[in-house]
Amino acid sequence: MARPITDADRRRVRELHAQDKSRNEIARAIGRSPSTVSKIAAGFEPPLTFDRAAQVATATAVRKADLDQRRTEMAHRLQDVAERELSKMTEPTLYWEWGGKDHTYAQREQPEPTPADRRTMMATAGAALDRSLKLVPPKQDPGQESRSVVGELMAGLARDYVARHGGPPPEPEYDQALDDGQ
Repeated sequence: MARPITDADRRRVRELHAQDKSRNEIARAIGRSPSTVSKIAAGFEPPLTFDRAAQVATATAVRKADLDQRRTEMAHRLQDVAERELSKMTEPTLYWEWGGKDHTYAQREQPEPTPADRRTMMATAGAALDRSLKLVPPKQDPGQESRSVVGELMAGLARDYVARHGGPPPEPEYDQALDDGQ
């Protein structure tokens, strides 16, 4: 048989409700079921409610804003990784090895990384940029952003070529025979 609701139960429900406790928290505190707490709350004039939709909506909005900020910070960190990897592509690089039967150490510095290392750096930079753009997509026209990134990449490659070879890249040779379909 169910235990009858007492005045002490009613008083305690009112006190805990005033402290902004949830229905389940009150039920645990007074040792009653959540449905009994709801029945007690409904018996007051005016009835006590446990509608926390406004609080949940506010908490959800705050959580979303926090996640947006963290996503933006992560995008900045990934952008930094991409820039750091790209800058390494033209810097002097120290190569070393340890081993052999005599366990010797050898090192040499090259003016820039090997082509294989440059491919790895480019892949790392590309992946970091891709993830950065997915975390925080550009706010402007996406087509313009793509053209801008490609334009900056081409300008950077041209500057790198001039720095290495002392002049602009040669113009491609035009083959009239290819154009005529021969």
